[in-house]
Amino acid sequence: MTLSIKTIEQILHAKRFGGVSNGTIDNISIDSRSLQNNEKTLFFALVGPNNDAHIYITTLIEKGVQNFVVTHIPDKCENKANFLIVDNTLEALQQFAAHHRSLFDFPIIGLTGSNGKTIVKEWLNFLLSPDFNVVRSPKSYNSQVGVPLSILAINQKYNLGIFEAGISKRNEMDKLEAIIKPTIGILTNIGSAHNEGFTNIDEKIKEKLLLFQHSNIIIYQKNSIVKALLDSNSKTFSWSFTDKTAAVFIILKPNQEGTVLQIHYVKTNFEVQIPFKEDASIENSISCLMVLLYFNYNIETIQNRMKLLFPVEMRLKVKDGINNCTLIDDSYSSDFQSLKIALDFLESQKQHEKKTLILSDIFESGLTNEELYSKVSQLIVANKITRVFVIGETISAFENKFPNCSSFENTKKFIIAYPNLTFGNETILIKGARHFQFETIVSLLERKTHETILEINLNAISHNLNFYKSKLKPTTKIMVMVKAFGYGSGGFEIAKLLEHHKVDYLGVAFADEGITLKNAGIKLPIMVLNPESTSFLSIIQHQLEPEIYSLKGLHAFLKIAEQLNLVHFPIHIKIDTGMHRLGFEEENINELISILQNTNLVTIKSILSHLATSDDLNHLEFTHYQINLFEKLSSKMLFELQINPIRHLLNTSGITNFPDAQYDMVRLGIGVYGVSNDLEEQKELENVSTLKSVISQIRSIQAGESVGYGRRFIANDSSKIATIPIGYADGISRAWGNGLGFVTINNQKAIIIGSICMDMLMVDCTKIDCKEGDEVIIFGKIPTVNEIAKKLNTIPYEILTSISQRVKRIYYRE
Repeated sequence: MTLSIKTIEQILHAKRFGGVSNGTIDNISIDSRSLQNNEKTLFFALVGPNNDAHIYITTLIEKGVQNFVVTHIPDKCENKANFLIVDNTLEALQQFAAHHRSLFDFPIIGLTGSNGKTIVKEWLNFLLSPDFNVVRSPKSYNSQVGVPLSILAINQKYNLGIFEAGISKRNEMDKLEAIIKPTIGILTNIGSAHNEGFTNIDEKIKEKLLLFQHSNIIIYQKNSIVKALLDSNSKTFSWSFTDKTAAVFIILKPNQEGTVLQIHYVKTNFEVQIPFKEDASIENSISCLMVLLYFNYNIETIQNRMKLLFPVEMRLKVKDGINNCTLIDDSYSSDFQSLKIALDFLESQKQHEKKTLILSDIFESGLTNEELYSKVSQLIVANKITRVFVIGETISAFENKFPNCSSFENTKKFIIAYPNLTFGNETILIKGARHFQFETIVSLLERKTHETILEINLNAISHNLNFYKSKLKPTTKIMVMVKAFGYGSGGFEIAKLLEHHKVDYLGVAFADEGITLKNAGIKLPIMVLNPESTSFLSIIQHQLEPEIYSLKGLHAFLKIAEQLNLVHFPIHIKIDTGMHRLGFEEENINELISILQNTNLVTIKSILSHLATSDDLNHLEFTHYQINLFEKLSSKMLFELQINPIRHLLNTSGITNFPDAQYDMVRLGIGVYGVSNDLEEQKELENVSTLKSVISQIRSIQAGESVGYGRRFIANDSSKIATIPIGYADGISRAWGNGLGFVTINNQKAIIIGSICMDMLMVDCTKIDCKEGDEVIIFGKIPTVNEIAKKLNTIPYEILTSISQRVKRIYYRE
């Protein structure tokens, strides 16, 4: 896509100011942090409840971006770039995408539903790409922003589109329908996701069906609820397991390879083998089958292709690699749009200066090979990739376009060469089309650990951060606590994400935590909340900022500062307003002020205190006492020292319960990790951490036989027992055993029996269809850490921070 600024001005009905009108753009961006932004970028300055991209325009101009869609021109930016002024930048982006969609007249498949959209999209791409040039949504780009960005990837080389549309509340689908304009509609499974945005299930289904209001055909599983809500003029193509009046009637026959679908369609009966047994995959497979039938594929082709369907990995995963490497595993897809996303993710998560890309042939770009790999080269250069390994006959022919590049005809030849390749102290993005089997490369480069892992959902952290940001005034800064190894979630990885989101401060408990982050490349200011005097020298050397909470500590720090000839080194003063843990008490304030008035060795970066009962509204009087005392003492310091530092008092619960006490900054802790003690607020947060393991062994025991140390469990009946390789050395409390706790296996509860051992625990799986190697959820959505904490009479903090460092952390983005 290459368009002139003048043409875009007309499409958006915008008013243009500054710059010239005869420039062109070939790239759309909404992310100010992307290294792909350049002079050919059109940047839409989106405004949301938690962020206003107009504040990044000055920086973008400095980086060479010249074209912006804005609601206003920021101060001091006049005449420095082209500004297209509109009333609403998101609506302008959607309008621009809708215009782009109107230029093309080939079939577009539109997908909506609660579950299965991305999987059906990827499977349809696999099934149809031998016969069509397919353009599709990258990853799960199905939102009010994601859909227009997906549509803008269409070009003249494609002849079929597949796009997702996701909604969470009323009055959203009309906007997406105007952009996608699907000619073929598919309604996938309707579940409980986003129920809170609708009055009832009928309202949710009715809103989703708006995507298909101009479609030629609607494919869905026939049921009375959907049928009643469909427009009477809609043409449908339905399927069912129970209703023989559906266009396609299906009987399921499980077998060793998965499931056989017995198809009854237009007086034709035939069978299709699919490699799945679980209900969700079967339903998603049938949605794909229906498209093949609608396109009049012959039975043999349907049978041959459907049996080759595969599990879809929808997440970018961050893993620990060999030799201090970090791996970003995106080894199941290779298209141009998702490469752009993966490279942005690499930049947000890079843990080393050295960045390596392992890349396969790229398919379905809609471009000639010369055009495609020239664009790929531009991306790689813009993202400052240190070296590149390309794998595949096609991409290898263009290796001279890539910096520091080695090429291999196929994955097997890369693996043969692997012993002579050196990997160490680098971030490695592994991105390849599925048939290149890059999972074998991931296996080679991944650091080997035991089978228990803690998965960290980076999207959920971003969501939770934005949720709390939405409660703040625009001028309120935010410090996020990453102490205790990021509440068990990982220190650097979380810190890097927060830096990407431009939070103002990070908070750690001790100096060594901050030093680790600084050594890893974190540039955000880091406050050390509990510094010991023995760590002051290290704090200064690593440019950390200590909290000073006593006269003794202040004198000790000033002594070192004087020895080092420091001037105005930033410190933070803590006042004790009733927590009685750390801090200057009221009777010390005058002496504190006197000392600070007579030194220029330090500067007061902030004044803070800590609420003792911000989470318990039964203690409102005491909390207001603390707030008032903080106001009194901090104001006294501001007046007498003639300073204007940041003041902060509120923690996670305080943000919600005491919004009038935000002052200049808040300190967000457990909330960003998805935990709240407020039941209503908990519904708004997304689960961040999921602790997983596998079934090591299943055995059968008879009545009267025991399990585990001390024979604390004795079976009343014959039972089936599963052993899970996780125990108290991994951070699972022994008190969670003996029938109190449970794990989840195949969506069913399995009670923990007997004593939890150091390295394993046992569960009763008598009534669960499971096998050795099946996944086990220790905590996540079921059970939640809140649930475990309540039963153990403790707090979620303890559950999360207890998870041992020997448990491997895997970070992913949906």
